[in-house]
Amino acid sequence: MLKRTNIEDKLKKSKAKMFKGTDILEQVTAILKEEDRREDAIMARMKSPQKPTPRNHFNIDLLETDRIYHVDQIRDICVTYRLRFLDTKYFKNEIPYEALMKIKQMEKEHHIEMRGFKIVAPSKLFKLEDADDPLLFAPIGNGYFYLIHKWGNDLNAFRKIWAWNFKTFENLIFSTVVVSLLAAYLIPNGIFAK
Repeated sequence: MLKRTNIEDKLKKSKAKMFKGTDILEQVTAILKEEDRREDAIMARMKSPQKPTPRNHFNIDLLETDRIYHVDQIRDICVTYRLRFLDTKYFKNEIPYEALMKIKQMEKEHHIEMRGFKIVAPSKLFKLEDADDPLLFAPIGNGYFYLIHKWGNDLNAFRKIWAWNFKTFENLIFSTVVVSLLAAYLIPNGIFAK
């Protein structure tokens, strides 16, 4: 006898009374503008110089321990593979949108405004626009950094061998002597003699 009540219809009618269609669009537009403002603020913090490197007050319980590295570990990898560990303001390539999303998510989770971003990348990425395995870090303090995001291609397998020549002065001298001996051996004896 009595018609059944559809709760979803009642909910829609209640919503329609509270908000008009234009109100919802204005709210969505305001939310999107706020997100754009946050992204612009993050990019501005990445491009601004930070001396000395600031400390970000992360909630340690929320950090993944396998993503925390000491500056000595980062330095060792940079020397081994001939990479640079510099502020993001020197990075000439574009930082991907996924990295910005991770930064925004971390800022929301930790209730902080992150500063002092650094990137590990080949030196050419700080001059040219090319993508070869950059890593984005944020300082934690006491020489520790948190890996936020990795993008680009993996390094060439021969990069470590190539970089070995430049690792120390002794390696450079040894490589020069070996290359000179090899070149001398490959050139026939009669080419420069009468």
